[in-house]
Amino acid sequence: MSPAYKRVLLKLSGEALAGAKKTGLDYDFVLKICESIKHCTELGVQTGIVVGGGNFWRGRSSGDMDRTRADHIGMLATAMNSLALADALEALGVDVRVQTAIAMQQIAEPYIRSRAVRHLEKNRVVIFGCGTGNPFFTTDTAAALRAAEIDADIFLKATNTDGVYDRDPKESGAKLFGQVSYTQILADGLKVMDAAAASLCRDNNLPILVFNLSDPMNIVRAVKGERIGTIVKEDL
Repeated sequence: MSPAYKRVLLKLSGEALAGAKKTGLDYDFVLKICESIKHCTELGVQTGIVVGGGNFWRGRSSGDMDRTRADHIGMLATAMNSLALADALEALGVDVRVQTAIAMQQIAEPYIRSRAVRHLEKNRVVIFGCGTGNPFFTTDTAAALRAAEIDADIFLKATNTDGVYDRDPKESGAKLFGQVSYTQILADGLKVMDAAAASLCRDNNLPILVFNLSDPMNIVRAVKGERIGTIVKEDL
C-alpha cells in the first residue's frame, strides 16, 4: 500500500519515550517507535519530528520558578529527547539530522528552514528540538509551526488516547470522534492541543491526525491513510 502523504510532521510527547517507566527514557520502546519511523522513510515519506520533554521536565508544575527559566529547562529536555531519537534512528540505519531552535552547535544544527527542507528532500529524518526557542509556547505549537514551515501534508499527533473525545475519555459514555473541525475544538475546548497550535493549523489549512502511540505501528498506518484516530480539519 502506497503512502497517503509525501511529507509529514510527527509530534511525539516526551512521556511516550519513557514507555512503561513513566519517566526518563525507555530505549527499547524508543527503538520500536524508530522502527516505525524507518518504515515510513522506506515508503518514501519525508518525515519531520517534534518531541516534547515531559519525561524529564514539566514546566507547568515547576512551582514558584520563573516561567521563562522553567520553559528554557523544558527546551533543553526536548534537546535530550531529540538526541536519543537520533541515536536510535542511526542505530537502525536511518539518515537523520537534529536541528534546534536554540544554538548548540557542538551537538546539533541550528534550525534553518531551507536546510531542513533540503534534508527532507534527501529522505533524511529531521528532528526539531527546543520547541520554538521561545518561552510561553508549547511543543504542540512548535510542531504546528514547523509543519507549516516545511509545508507538511499533515500533522501527526501521537498521544496516549485513541483520538479526540467529546469529554474526558475516562468518563462513561465518552464519544470518540472520527472527524472533527478546528472550530469545534476551539469552541468546545476539546483537549487535543493548546488553542495557539489549533489556530495555527486552522489558519494554514493543515489537517491533524490524532492517534494512539501505544502501538508504534500506528505511525505507519497513519502515513498509509488507514482509518485510525481522529482527523481534524475544517471541511466536514
